Amino acid sequence: MSDLIPSDYKELLGKIKQRIRSAQYEALRAVNKELISLYWDIGQMIVERQKEETWGKSVVKRLAEDLRAEFPGITGFSASNLWRMRIFYETYAPNEKLAPLVREISWSKNIIIMERCNSI
Repeated sequence: MSDLIPSDYKELLGKIKQRIRSAQYEALRAVNKELISLYWDIGQMIVERQKEETWGKSVVKRLAEDLRAEFPGITGFSASNLWRMRIFYETYAPNEKLAPLVREISWSKNIIIMERCNSI
């Protein structure tokens, strides 16, 4: 049976495995970018509602409860995380250079940066 395997089989296998890993990485990057965009949009909506309708803690808490009920298998919609989304939007929206860059890193890294840095 091993006689039927071409001599360059290992090279081909290596290239295919690398291509699979590359596709997996690009898929993860795309998912992360979309997730960060979602969190940006949620933060923006909360900021806008707070300005227009004086939303407070009880509304955001209720929003978190309703989102978790609607999407039970998805994490990230706790009240504290919704407040982080609001802070995320408020922190980076005014800065045209940083706003697109923060979408390139993970949510957890964005949280660490926001919590540990005292200035942009």
